[in-house]
Amino acid sequence: MTTANDQPAEPAPIPPPAPGASAVTDAVRAAAAWSWRLLLIGGLIAATLWVMTELKVIVVPIAVALLLTVLLTPVQHFFQRRLHMSRAWASAAALFGMLIVVAGLVTLAGQQIVSGFQDLREQAVAGFDQLLDWLADGPLGLDSATLSSYLDQAESALSDNQSSIVSGALGAATTVGHVLAGALIALFCTFFFLLDGRTIWSWTVGLLPLRSRDRVHQAGRRGIITLAAYTRTQILVAAVDAVGIGIGAAFFVPTLALPLAILVFVGSFIPVVGAVVTGVVAVLVVLVAEGWVPALIMLGIVLLVQQIEGHILQPFLMGHAVSLHPVAVLLVVAAGGFAAGIVGALFAVPIAAVLNTVILYLHGHDKFPALGTEERVVVRGDPQPRVIEDPDADTSRSSAHDSPVVRGDDASGGRGTTR
Repeated sequence: MTTANDQPAEPAPIPPPAPGASAVTDAVRAAAAWSWRLLLIGGLIAATLWVMTELKVIVVPIAVALLLTVLLTPVQHFFQRRLHMSRAWASAAALFGMLIVVAGLVTLAGQQIVSGFQDLREQAVAGFDQLLDWLADGPLGLDSATLSSYLDQAESALSDNQSSIVSGALGAATTVGHVLAGALIALFCTFFFLLDGRTIWSWTVGLLPLRSRDRVHQAGRRGIITLAAYTRTQILVAAVDAVGIGIGAAFFVPTLALPLAILVFVGSFIPVVGAVVTGVVAVLVVLVAEGWVPALIMLGIVLLVQQIEGHILQPFLMGHAVSLHPVAVLLVVAAGGFAAGIVGALFAVPIAAVLNTVILYLHGHDKFPALGTEERVVVRGDPQPRVIEDPDADTSRSSAHDSPVVRGDDASGGRGTTR
């Protein structure tokens, strides 16, 4: 119990800092250390993206060639094992077979478009006339003079911007030239990736330090498996979308069902966004050709196909193939689209999936443990051993002549040798 004479105890004085001691707390020091490292990593990523953007005429064909390589590798192996072709002939046959299939689909779709374009054009003109009649007789009450003035303004704007249109056409011609050059580069790289992919990879790994070669090689193997799983799964998902929407379109616009199915198939390679956009195109085509009621039925078909993709195919197939959450897929596609347009949206998910697999492996989490680590990459004629740094061998690093420690699998008895 305290009395009136009791005085509160004075707080203990804070001792002054020791001479030469820093007044910066550990939290601030840790935050500063993280900050400059994150800034350095961000600068490196930004510089890499800038270089890739400047060299997109080369980078994009190489990325396409990688996707085609993982897609055509089973075909190449089939030709080698069943038809007893050499590796060069099997690679060429797989590549030319793909070109024949693509050319056949494009030719068939082009014929369908040409045969149905005249009917679609007439229906579009009739629909436009109906729209003008509705604008004149409907609630807006726009008379023919007002509509004619709007059309005249549109024609004058088109004539005034003729130079811009011409320059845009020239720019489109330049883009077509870049696309053709990129296609040739992609085909060239695809053939040699099929023929000498192992040699190219060995040369790339050989540029790295000895200690990191085997870990990069094992991570690269798992990255290729992830890329192959993504490619095959995406083809299956795109095929389901194309068949579903194509069958729905065949009831309303049979002459344009195949072109719409091919459009949906190609667009579905952009996850989340591509199938939606191409489905909207199918609905608009049916709207122009048949009217509101068939368009609403077509919209229901598109939504049904999207629900099958979103609730069955994507979670079970694509989720297993890339091991990415749907939110991550959506954000990656959005970021890729903002950064590099359609190309960025197309390659965002496979790049993110491969990086996820590689980074997890380098941090000790193997998504494919059944793959093993026995296979070694051969650099300049010598198989590279699995180099693991011994944390207890700190004294051995003081000598420049000491060699790294090479150990076998722990499960195999922990045998170790030195090289």
